[in-house]
Amino acid sequence: MATRKVLADLAAAYTKFSGRAVAIESVGGVDAARRVQAGEAFDAVLLASDAIDELVASGHVLPGSTVDLVQSAVAMAVRAGTPQPDVGSEEGVKQAVLAARSISFSTGPSGVYLNQLFGRWGIAAAIAPRLVQAPPGVPVGTLVASGDVELGFQQLSELMHLDGITVLGTLPAAIACVTTFCGGICATSTQAEAARDMLQFMASPAAAAAKRRQGMEPA
Repeated sequence: MATRKVLADLAAAYTKFSGRAVAIESVGGVDAARRVQAGEAFDAVLLASDAIDELVASGHVLPGSTVDLVQSAVAMAVRAGTPQPDVGSEEGVKQAVLAARSISFSTGPSGVYLNQLFGRWGIAAAIAPRLVQAPPGVPVGTLVASGDVELGFQQLSELMHLDGITVLGTLPAAIACVTTFCGGICATSTQAEAARDMLQFMASPAAAAAKRRQGMEPA
């Protein structure tokens, strides 16, 4: 879901460039990987790099077809109008987490990273009752906006366009979490050359401005 808006922009640009229509279905990463593994017919799949590597290893994505597309940083958000904690340093983020009545993150790469970070800080057990993992495909920001959770962590691209929240910024450099999202050609593809051409376009310099508009950087 982190790449939903940027892929919509890039698909439209590729259609204008090539004349080929592109249909993109955006779902949670866990669901996307499961559907590809189940053999559903897709020409390409776009996921975090580790998930793509697993699909290559299992034979569901063609070896040598993968292309790095974007780098996406994890950001933090609170409900609009509520106090904004100082999260400009690692210690600031830690104290904000400890003070929050509830903390939410996703099932994707950022959620895995945050669980590891909380463990490294030695606070995992203390905050466990306050952790709310958003279901696949549900933006963490919507839980923050509704007041269901006080502090949310997710890819900047998924937070930046939501109403009802204040984005505090990306995680500070000492604990930054940046995910590389890749594309690969599915073994079920009946249009492998067209899919390859599309991925190359999405990785080209012509796509850089669209990526930055959505809070990401070219990979």
